[in-house]
Amino acid sequence: MQEVKVQEDQLVDEIKKIEGYYAYFDHSKMRKGYSGVAVYTKVKPEKIDIGMGIPELDQEGRLLGLYFKDFVLFNIYFPNGGGGPVRLDYKLRFYDAFLAHIEKVRRETGKKIIFCGDVNTAHEAIDLARPKENEENTGFLPEERAWLDEVVNHGYVDVFRHFYPAKTGAYTYWDQKSAARERNVGWRIDYFFVSPDTVKDVKSIKIHSEILGSDHCPLELILK
Repeated sequence: MQEVKVQEDQLVDEIKKIEGYYAYFDHSKMRKGYSGVAVYTKVKPEKIDIGMGIPELDQEGRLLGLYFKDFVLFNIYFPNGGGGPVRLDYKLRFYDAFLAHIEKVRRETGKKIIFCGDVNTAHEAIDLARPKENEENTGFLPEERAWLDEVVNHGYVDVFRHFYPAKTGAYTYWDQKSAARERNVGWRIDYFFVSPDTVKDVKSIKIHSEILGSDHCPLELILK
């Protein structure tokens, strides 16, 4: 889960200690009620990374890395580029640091890589309802999209688009203020990316657009 907006010590045991699951959290060190990610897993990881080891980029509580026997799972909530040039620069620097981080992990461990979460950018025109109107808006800027090109150039596979290369109207985020979800005027900005050696292990991926409760919807990846 991403953007959980909570610190671990604020959670009641019914949420923090679910029977049969190990739970891990990263939260904002700047202010409460902001950012944050969480993972619940039935399999205890061999190792956990909280953040990337870069204080400036780790302070908002955006990354958990869980090392399992066969792969490393990164749960990530990337910054939004809105709010002016300073924030966009922060987002782009975060992007570059993250890609360097997972490449280092892949190189040093030899493990398969899976990363998932809110990337806060639609990659191609097919990934949002109104691409022309958003060409100059954060979330669809050329420099943001170029980073996703770079991710693909490093061999990482956008699992949903791999299985559904031409599917339109498939979105994971809708603006709540304009009732965009009812009209399916959305963006696909949440992803599962996997290293190329992991594609053969994927059984299915699904966008659960029917599940309400957030301005985003859940994604489901099933491995063989």
